[in-house]
Parts: sequence; structure tokens; C-alpha cells
Amino acid sequence: MSHATASPNWTIYEPKLWTILKRGYSLDAFRHDAVAGLTVAVVALPLAMALAIASGTTPEKGLHTAIVAGFLISFLGGSRVQIGGPTAAFIPVVFNVIEKFGYGGLILCTLLAGFMLIAAGVLRIGTLLKYIPKPVITGFTAGIAISIFSSQVKDLLGLHMSSVPAEFFQRWHAYFQNLPSFTPAALMLSVLSVAVIVGLRRLRPNWPGFLIAVVLGTLACTLLALPAETIGSRFGGIPAALPQFAIPQIPFERTLELFPSSFTIAFLAGVESLLSAVVADGMIGGRHRSNAELVAQGVANIGSALFGGLPATGAIARTATNIRSGGRTPVAGMLHALFLLVFMLVLAPLMRYVPLATLAAVLLIVAWNMAEIESFKHLMRGPIGDRIVLILTFVLTAVFDLTVAIEVGLVLAAFLFMHRMSEVVAMQSDISLIDEDADRGGADGPDGAEPNQRAQLPAGVEAFQISGPLFFAVANRLDDVLDQFPVPPRVFILRMRLVPLIDSSGVTALSQFIERCERQGTRLILSGLREQPLRILAQMGVQPDGERLKFAENFAEAIRLAS
Repeated sequence: MSHATASPNWTIYEPKLWTILKRGYSLDAFRHDAVAGLTVAVVALPLAMALAIASGTTPEKGLHTAIVAGFLISFLGGSRVQIGGPTAAFIPVVFNVIEKFGYGGLILCTLLAGFMLIAAGVLRIGTLLKYIPKPVITGFTAGIAISIFSSQVKDLLGLHMSSVPAEFFQRWHAYFQNLPSFTPAALMLSVLSVAVIVGLRRLRPNWPGFLIAVVLGTLACTLLALPAETIGSRFGGIPAALPQFAIPQIPFERTLELFPSSFTIAFLAGVESLLSAVVADGMIGGRHRSNAELVAQGVANIGSALFGGLPATGAIARTATNIRSGGRTPVAGMLHALFLLVFMLVLAPLMRYVPLATLAAVLLIVAWNMAEIESFKHLMRGPIGDRIVLILTFVLTAVFDLTVAIEVGLVLAAFLFMHRMSEVVAMQSDISLIDEDADRGGADGPDGAEPNQRAQLPAGVEAFQISGPLFFAVANRLDDVLDQFPVPPRVFILRMRLVPLIDSSGVTALSQFIERCERQGTRLILSGLREQPLRILAQMGVQPDGERLKFAENFAEAIRLAS
């Protein structure tokens, strides 16, 4: 083997930007990327602020995240057209972390998640994330949509509440208690904004509906002097300044408490970014580098945390907008971040007039898109096990905790998969008396296909044959074999030539079978052991001793040993 073949394939970690630049980058490509980057920045501007507010922090945090993380994801990522930044999937977990541990706790969570994502990329786990079952993804996505809607009721209706509880039932109890305090102006702005966004999507789908709704809502609120809460009245405006790099005050002593939330952030970032990359591949006919993408997501989240930002990942809607606008290379994503920076510096004095009801309406549309109602209905027509996983993940996400929902959903889906596979293999596996005719599966030796094999058995000798893998799903059948004989045989031949593999459960069952044979005075012969079972038995200490247990190469030798 040559040195080049033996060395690691580092190209799986090479950013797509570097590959494209080595091939040559033209002025025409830059022109297309610039137009796409500007378009995506227009879409991302109101969305980044709305996501930050819904997460329980200030709007500039969302902009800083889109700028810093968005640039790094495109600069280092494994997708040609991926657009990164804050997304709605993080809202429930970020809101809960800030509520319990403060913003310093969120910074620590984001840092830990970044290191987890880098480790996942280095360990090449990116290719494994595609095996996450669809019911789990749809369940927690729809649950997140409910959580987003639940978090926006206060601003949609303009309720006079000091704070919004983090717990689902307490939150809705507080909403109903404060329902008489709703603000008609805020409700009007919410309805107007939703109508504008939905109308533009039907009539002018290429127009930036989110931004147009925010501009119209801001003009209506300002010109009509509507008594609705704005960014300025709640947060004092947005500073017209560059994101500041700083080493934050991090509560490292609470690392263990924050670890589950960090895992959730890393999981969501990894899954959503790779899903977005797969969608982008289908639209452009390309192929992303999943592990390079995970490393880039990790670096971006660390960078966002060090600039005081939020968790970030690839955004499917903004990535699709980038492609439809003509984006061809990662330069479009980098330019989108730079355009956002210019917008923030130039438009910061005007953003203070944006009504929160309009931003809540933007998130209401985002939540509706995330719900994937048609996909949910489709999965509800599937097998009962998939429906249970879907509903349980959905309810746990919406009502309780996203971290718990992901853990329970994945574990339940894994058990469901193992159960289904065990049923399939168990149907193909069998432990039965040897046939009087020629064997079904061929011979384990020169005498294996000989007919009337039971006639060859000496008196007091019985023989059974195992067909298929001997693993946890079929191992317990060995317990029933000896119960079929009123008088225990002197010698028992267990033919294993049709057993391709055995696991630890199978070895345990076989060991217990050997002990039972010994207790009742039956000597055991294992015939036709193949390579994998022979190796595993040796590793786990099941070896022939010449008395209670013997190995035979084939059935003919087993007959001679039994005689």
C-alpha cells in the first residue's frame, strides 16, 4: 500500500470555499454572489432580531450572531451555498437556559456545543446523523413550532405582563390571566403583518415579505402614533457599533448542569445544518462535505459565543433564498454577513421604531413553516411504532423540555428499530430437529447433504440445527430445546453450520445451555462452527474440554464423537 493511500483523507475537512478558489473564481461569479448575499441579508435582518427577542435576549445579539457565525459557517463550511445564523429551532432551549442560568450560562452552553460539533466532525459522525428517524425530526420540529408560537402570544396581543414564564402550562395560565390587558394596536399590527407576508408569498413570492412587513408595520406604528411596544421602548434601541470580542464571565462551576442543554444545542446545530446542506445539494446538484460542515458549525458557535452571540446553524429557508437569488459559492454567505453588518451600523437609529408585534408576526409565520403539517399527517398514517415516537417527541418538545424530547425520541426510535430488525432476523432464524431429508442450507462437510441423517444417529443421541444469527432475539429459544425430550439424551449434537454470527447474548444463552446439559448428564457437541462464532466463543471463554463439550468440524465427525 502506498503512502498516499495509507495517509488520512484530509480533503473531507477542506472548506468548499478553498476548493472553489483553487479552481478559480470569476468576476461573474462574484456578481451573482453579491446579489444573492444582499438578498439574503435583507431577509435575515428582521429575522435575526425577532429570533433574539424570542430567545429572551436583546435584538442586537441576533444580528451579531448572524454576522459572526454566518461569516464563519460560509468561510469554513463544507457546503457551497449554506447560509448560517440564528434559527428558530434554538428558541426553546436558549430561552430556558437564560431563564435558569443567565446569559453567562448560555455562553458556556454555546462554547461547549461548539467543541462537541468540532469533535463530531473530527470523529466523522456527520455521515451518521442522516440515520436519525424521520418521526423524531418531525416530532421535535413540530414541537418547536408550538413553543415558538407559545412564546410570541404576549407580543402578538400586546399583553401587559412583566415576564413570560418558561414552563408551558404556567405560561398559558399567565396569558389567560392577562388576556383583558391586550393592546388593540398591537393586535392590529400583528394581523396586518401576517396578512402582508402571506399575501406577498402568494402574489410576489420573490419579494422579501418579512422585511416589507416590518417596514410597513414600523411606518404604521410611527405615523399613526400607535400605542404599541417597540424595540426602543423595551430595549432602548440597537447600538450602532461593531460586535465586541470579549472573554465573558462564564459560570464554569455549572458545567455539569449545563451539559444536557449543550448537547441539545450541538445536536440541533448538527442536524439542522446537515439537513439544510442536503436540501441545498438537491437544488444545485452538488455534494456537501458533512464532517467539514460540522467542524465549521463548531468554530462558528465558539466565535459567536466569544462575541456575545447566540447559537447558530445552517438555515434552510435562508439557504434556499440564497440559491434562488443566484448564489453560487460560499462568498455569497460571507457577503450576506458583511451586508448585515452595514445594515446594523447604518440603520440602527431607525430600528428602535420597529414594533414588537410585527416581529412576533414574522416568527408566527416561521413557526407555521416549521410545523410541517403535511409531513406530520403523512407520518400519522404510518406504523403504530412510528406514530408513538412522533407523538411522544412532539408532546415532550412542546410541553416539557426539548432535551428530554430528543433523548426519549432517539432512545425509543432505537428500541423500535432493534425490535423490528430482531423480528425480521428471528423469522429467518430457527432452532429445529434435523431433517430426515437433505439439509436445506447445504452441507457443513462432506457428509452434510446426505439424506436420512436422523437414521445415522446412535441410540441415545439427538441432534438439532440452528439456522440464522444466534443473537438476543432468538437466544432464549435454546431454553426450550431440551424440554422436548421426556428422557434426556446421552449426547446432544447442536449443528451451527448455518449460524453466520453470534453476539454476547447468544454466547450467554449457549453457556447456560451447556450448564443445563451438564446438570442432566448430557454431553454436548457443537458441529460446523463458522469463523465469527468460533472467535467470539473463544473470546468469551467457551472452549471444548473433551468431556462435557466438544467441537466437531462437520456432522460426520460429530457422529463419530457421539459413538
